[in-house]
Amino acid sequence: MSADIIDGKAFALALRERIAIAVQGFRASAGRAPGLAVVLVGDDPASAVYVRNKGKATTAAGMESVEHRLPAEASEAELLALIDRLNRDATVDGILVQLPLPPQIDADRVIVAIDPDKDVDGFHPVNAGRLAIGLHGFVPCTPQGCLMLLQDRLGELSGLDAVVVGRSNIVGKPVAQLLIAASATVTVAHSRTRDLASIVHRADIVVAAVGRPEMIRGEWIKPGATVIDVGINRTDTGLVGDVDFNGAASVAAAITPVPGGVGPMTIACLLRNTLISAGRRAGIAIDPAAL
Repeated sequence: MSADIIDGKAFALALRERIAIAVQGFRASAGRAPGLAVVLVGDDPASAVYVRNKGKATTAAGMESVEHRLPAEASEAELLALIDRLNRDATVDGILVQLPLPPQIDADRVIVAIDPDKDVDGFHPVNAGRLAIGLHGFVPCTPQGCLMLLQDRLGELSGLDAVVVGRSNIVGKPVAQLLIAASATVTVAHSRTRDLASIVHRADIVVAAVGRPEMIRGEWIKPGATVIDVGINRTDTGLVGDVDFNGAASVAAAITPVPGGVGPMTIACLLRNTLISAGRRAGIAIDPAAL
């Protein structure tokens, strides 16, 4: 068996095109564009690239992108004051603070300071709670992208056995909540799980988000399973995921590559959340199912 490659790049491009069309309708109704404010503290090169890419994608979708840069030595109070201004700015529909932050700033305190209804990253405890109990909120972008790729590939997920390897607040836990909401039977495993290989081997769906290069071996994968690899690990041989791609691809029915799988979905889902936020704030109906 040779797995089908799940082309996240192509899916994300199509999603961004649908969003751009919906943004045109929003602008016509609201008389303004959805606005996304991105905050970067310091000059970390990787973070600067991410912020630049987000800005380009936001503008390409017809939205307003506003970038705020603070120096690496900025205090927590300065950042919190900026967030307070953005919370009160009626032209800002989404606020994203690029992580990681310098050591003098408590990231948890910063995330809590963002208005939950502008928290398009979906990290605020209020949005985490909304997700857990099935209320409308903002879902973290990478997990939302994983779910969309799975539903596009498999359709109905009800009754399928899913294993999520990883328990972070950013990916592992919200992916598990989304799969539960889709009526999959979900096991959350991690690096300390006993007999991880046998747990992974029973899964129809494997979502790998543990942050260890090629930790999930090909022989662990159940024949015919669908594998979503969230990992992005830099090694001497280049970028690899959390899954042994070649080994897994020989038995799985479908698998995401690294790069080009889940990664492109993250920015696309950020734009999706920003548009949904703008619609809610302006009282304009935006159907998430149509995006």
